[in-house]
Amino acid sequence: MTLFISLLICVICVYPWQGQPIEKPRIVVYKRERKLELYSNKKLIRTYRVGLGFSPVADKVREGDGATPEGDFYVFVKNNKSAYYLSLGVSYPNVEDAERGLRDGLINRAQYNAIVEAHKKKTAPPQYTKLGGLIYIHGNGAKSDWTWGCVALENEQMKELFDAVSVGTPVTIKP
Repeated sequence: MTLFISLLICVICVYPWQGQPIEKPRIVVYKRERKLELYSNKKLIRTYRVGLGFSPVADKVREGDGATPEGDFYVFVKNNKSAYYLSLGVSYPNVEDAERGLRDGLINRAQYNAIVEAHKKKTAPPQYTKLGGLIYIHGNGAKSDWTWGCVALENEQMKELFDAVSVGTPVTIKP
């Protein structure tokens, strides 16, 4: 019985919301503060330190710029076989990115339409355009800005976040 109580206390320490379902999870990333917040409904339940792209201040504009995108997205996939421990696919580029990309000649009308359609259906937008793609929240370390535009957490924290959210979870990335 004592071992059971000790294990239960340990689980509650690691996952402070255990015993209570997470309702309407939402992720908010603050680039300037290098933090990710996890919400259940409107209640903040966890804050994590994050690493960003190697060009962390700028908003993502194009493939290879090393910037972490800003805007409103959603988790389009959960990958438990990630090269970076575990990962959550972020639906970059969003419709605003597509509008900018079309206006600036980075994508064509068909690519724009595919991005818009993906967002309407809450599926993966095209990942291989000149706007860039393959933006994930993943593990492998949050001590520096080392990614190509992703949001990185420590593995233990990534496991906690991965287990807490589902495909479709809203993700907002702020400057």
